[in-house]
Amino acid sequence: MATEIRVPTLGESVTEATVATWFKKPGETVLLDEMLCELETDKVTVEVPSPAEGRLQEIIVAEGETVNVDALLAILEKGTFLEPNDKKIMKPENEESEDLIKDIENAPSAKKIMSEKNLDPKKIIGSGRDGRIMKEDVQTLSPMIKVAKAIENNSNNSQIENEDGHEERVKMSRLRQTISSRLKEAQNTAAILTTYNEVDMSEIKKIRTDYKDLFIQKHGISLGFMSFFVKACSHALLEIPEVNAEINNDEIIYKNYVNMGVAVGTPNGLVVPVVKNTHKLSFAEIEKEISRLGKKGNDGKLTMDEMQGGTFTISNGGVYGSLMSAPILNPPQSGIFGMHKIQDRPIVVEGAIVARPMMYIALSYDHRLIDGKGAVTFLVRVKEALEDPRRLLMDL
Repeated sequence: MATEIRVPTLGESVTEATVATWFKKPGETVLLDEMLCELETDKVTVEVPSPAEGRLQEIIVAEGETVNVDALLAILEKGTFLEPNDKKIMKPENEESEDLIKDIENAPSAKKIMSEKNLDPKKIIGSGRDGRIMKEDVQTLSPMIKVAKAIENNSNNSQIENEDGHEERVKMSRLRQTISSRLKEAQNTAAILTTYNEVDMSEIKKIRTDYKDLFIQKHGISLGFMSFFVKACSHALLEIPEVNAEINNDEIIYKNYVNMGVAVGTPNGLVVPVVKNTHKLSFAEIEKEISRLGKKGNDGKLTMDEMQGGTFTISNGGVYGSLMSAPILNPPQSGIFGMHKIQDRPIVVEGAIVARPMMYIALSYDHRLIDGKGAVTFLVRVKEALEDPRRLLMDL
């Protein structure tokens, strides 16, 4: 009996994917839940398992082609087709060779790159089912590996030699293509405006110094700057709900909760994992979740659920040394907050010129929904909370 293999649900706002790798060829036998292919979206890599034991009868969509949700990928003929020699995969673990286990577990695309780069599979942690090493696990090890693989996959690659060096033509990754289109879509659709303010970070730096050791001792994680900004923005968003809203056709959707997207730069590009319900979380809970999501982002292991549902985004250009910038909206959100570098600057305090650790902060917003008053008030509320963190404790 034939069974259709279709593209699974890819997550919120994700409607298409690219077929990255087929692990099986037509005519080959497969087991229940054995990986058939790997799909790449702008957010995550999705494995497509076999829904039954059988034989892969036909591949409908080749590697490199783009497919929509629920599109037909392949036809599987259900049944038992394993030959005696194929039963070796069912042998007890102590009868299997290490090479055979690796052949079963690791994605072919990953094995090929590891072979080409002489990488030891034992030193790579796999993100796939049952610990399989996937292509992206190998790619994130080194930018050189990623570039080499991209060059190999692009049939139109070329190098132009000249006396100063050479140029490389590399096909854009799926993630980079989607980032490009979404940013341009934001500029073309929303009426983006940015407003700025500055924050004296003295009190927050003092709190971090005074309670650094106690915080680590009790919660097992460092007290960073980001949790203060997440809490301050969460409070301000609940007070000024239009900054936490979105436009849907001719309606405005107001969110009575805060799911904070935290932009993270990874070897594969910018991703925005989401910390859910930040308005209810403690400082320690926020720090732990940001740390967990940041590590998964750098390892290329974020799930679709961890990347969707955001209502507002924080972008921290300060980690790269940015003094001031105007962040671009992350559709369909209507606001994005920009953090920047902390720098000692002279300011006037009670008539005296003193040096204080200052940070410029920015809010880019959709002027179709948010008026200047709301945007400015939002930044003022964030500034007040950061300069006097006691306001966060007293919900002021």
